Amino acid sequence: MTPTILRAGRRVHTGRRLGQVIGRKPTGVTAGQWNTAHAVVLDYLVTDADTDRPEFALLFTDDTAAAGARVTRMTTAVCDAVGLPLIRIGSPTLTATHNGSQILGYVLDAREFGADDGLGYRDIVGRLPDGRTGYVNDLSSVARAAAVDAYAARQLFDPIIRGIRVRWAGGPAEGWAWLQLREGGYVFERVRLAEHRTTCGVPADRLAEDLAGAAIGQRLKLRDSAEPDLVDHAHIEAGLRDLSARRAELVDGFPYEHLLADQPAAR
Repeated sequence: MTPTILRAGRRVHTGRRLGQVIGRKPTGVTAGQWNTAHAVVLDYLVTDADTDRPEFALLFTDDTAAAGARVTRMTTAVCDAVGLPLIRIGSPTLTATHNGSQILGYVLDAREFGADDGLGYRDIVGRLPDGRTGYVNDLSSVARAAAVDAYAARQLFDPIIRGIRVRWAGGPAEGWAWLQLREGGYVFERVRLAEHRTTCGVPADRLAEDLAGAAIGQRLKLRDSAEPDLVDHAHIEAGLRDLSARRAELVDGFPYEHLLADQPAAR
């Protein structure tokens, strides 16, 4: 039996393999897809508390490696074939072990909240951990406050976590975040968030950007044990130029041309 908890009127299962949930190879799924996907462990499976009927699964992946991207494609194909709603978070830094409980709770609360007179869950304003007033459901707020504190302690070159968000037409949302740790050296994070047949309760691109900022904060926390890998500004700008060149594939185009100016405006 996999561990279960109750939250927001839902039953949350951890550690279930996709093959356990589905039972047998769905029609239309190839043997290769099934052989790869059926052993994938769903980080969280959310079901109705009374009937235990699956409502959606939450899966953390690292798509930076070719093998990881292949497994993701196979898993998505199998979930689509049986109509299992899936939220997938692709990040090399955020994991179910360290971040899953917080992010799942956020998604459940956001889905339950809905919207009141146009006010979404992410738009709620209140007191932040550092005493300022701001968006209390911004998952990057703690990281942003920590960056300011680190700058005040002369541990950072720049106190501001910068970021962008885009949504691919027919594909995932994508959030970027970067922070200048030292002159010429940036901590950079990219998070992809895909919603298949369901929603995470807030705009996916906005959540992806927040998660990228939170990932920056997580890497800053680990500085005492391991210095984070850094990229230069040219690396970030090259990525931005690639997005700009593919603007036709983005839902709302590319509204970040100002970051491609000759001056280091993207700092």
